[in-house]
Order: sequence, then structure tokens, then C-alpha cells
Amino acid sequence: MRTLKVFINSFRQLTFKKFIRLLKLSLSNPIFSVLSFIATVRAYTIAKKYYPRTNSTDGKGNAFRHALWCCLILMYCCKVSSPRKCLQWCKKVTDFHEEIFPNEPLQTKMDLHNNSVGIQFFESLLPGIHRQFFETSFFIKELIEKTDQAVFVTNMEEEIPAEQLMYIQK
Repeated sequence: MRTLKVFINSFRQLTFKKFIRLLKLSLSNPIFSVLSFIATVRAYTIAKKYYPRTNSTDGKGNAFRHALWCCLILMYCCKVSSPRKCLQWCKKVTDFHEEIFPNEPLQTKMDLHNNSVGIQFFESLLPGIHRQFFETSFFIKELIEKTDQAVFVTNMEEEIPAEQLMYIQK
């Protein structure tokens, strides 16, 4: 029930213009949009289970959630379309999310970086597993390990290795 409240509150803060932009994006690919929404809810729920205190802050749980979110969007969308199209969609929708729900620059950097880590992780699994057979469990263990190794960042200038998650709040 709390998950539903979070999503309703997020939509409430959208301006009319942002809502129309979201609607246009959703209507541009309704199937991917529905699958992305399911992935969003699942990622939020799973992150809350593993990281109850930091999944919706700027801590390690948030880093895990963003990487998992991208993996789940890609997993669901790849069941109905090509990986190339799904990668384009995932990047488009996750970047758009950062645009319509703006954060401080360091938070945005963190979210975009962690999204990228999730996308790269999914891509690394593609050659070994047929895209139709992906399951959520394929991502959890490795992403938890990546989360344990996440880098704490305090300013925009810090460089973070492309394969490591980052967080900004302990």
C-alpha cells in the first residue's frame, strides 16, 4: 500500500506540462510503458525489501534500486522486442525520469550513473542467456555485491569507475 502512495504522490507533483510530456512518451510505446511501470514498482518493492532504510534516500539502497530498475525494464521489454530497441527505450525513459523529477546536480549524477551501471550489467548478461529466459533473480545477488562495493561520493568532480555503483548519503 505504501508503494502505491509513493507513486501517487510522485504523479501529484507533476506540472500539467510535465504530465503531457509523460503522456506523450507513454503513448509513443504503450507496451514498453506498461512494462516499464511494472519494472518500476518491482524495483521499488525489491529495494525496499533489501535496503529498507536507504532505498528511497541517496544511500546504497537507492543505488541498488536504480541499477535494478534498469535491469528490470530491459528484462521485461526484451521479452517483446529486440535488445537494441529496449536499450534505447530504457535510456530514454530513465533519462526522462531525471528530467521530470529534478534533483540536485549530485543526485542526478548519481542516479544517471547507477542507471548506466544497471544497463551495462544487463548487457553483460545478454550473450550468455537468451533474452526470453531472464528472471529477476539473475540480477539480485550481483547487484547486492555491487552495492556492497559502491563508492561514496561527496562532490561532482569525483570520478567513479563505470562499473561501480555510487551513493551520496551514508
